[in-house]
Amino acid sequence: MTIKVGDKIPDGTFMTWGAGGPEPKSADDVFSGKTVALFSLPGAFTPTCSAKHLPSYTNNAEAFKNKGVDSIVCTAVNDVFVMHAWEEEQNTEKNITMLADGNGDFVTALGLDFDGSGFGMGTRGQRFSLLVKDGEVTHINIEEPGEYRVSSAEYLLEQL
Repeated sequence: MTIKVGDKIPDGTFMTWGAGGPEPKSADDVFSGKTVALFSLPGAFTPTCSAKHLPSYTNNAEAFKNKGVDSIVCTAVNDVFVMHAWEEEQNTEKNITMLADGNGDFVTALGLDFDGSGFGMGTRGQRFSLLVKDGEVTHINIEEPGEYRVSSAEYLLEQL
C-alpha cells in the first residue's frame, strides 16, 4: 500500500556519511520532532536527478528554511559511497542530508518502489517529495513515470 497524507513514516535505517565515514541513521533520528522536506529520486548521477531535481532543492534551501522546514533530505536506492560522492560532486553538504536506501527497504515500505530492471537499475524508488512533520506525512507528491514536475522543490514550496 502506498503511503498517504496522515500516515507515519515507517521505521527503518538509512546510511549517511559522517565524520568517520558511513554511519547508520534511523528514521526516528531524521523525522522525529522536525519538519522535513524529503525527496526521492531514481538514482544519484542520473541525468534528470543531477541536472534538475537535486539542484532545485539546493537552490531553494533558504526558502524552505524561511517556511519553517528544519531539514531537507534526499534519498535514493544507492549505497552510501555513491550518495556521498554525488553530494560532493553537487556541493550539497551544507543544505541537504543524503540518506542512502541501499537495499530499497525505505521506498518499499512507503509503497513507492519500482522495477527498473529494464534499464539495468534493479529495484529503485519512484520520484516523489514529501513534507513530514514530526514523523507524519502532511504533503505527498508522486511523479508519473518519466516525469519531473510535482516532486520539484518549487512545487513543494508552493504548497507550504
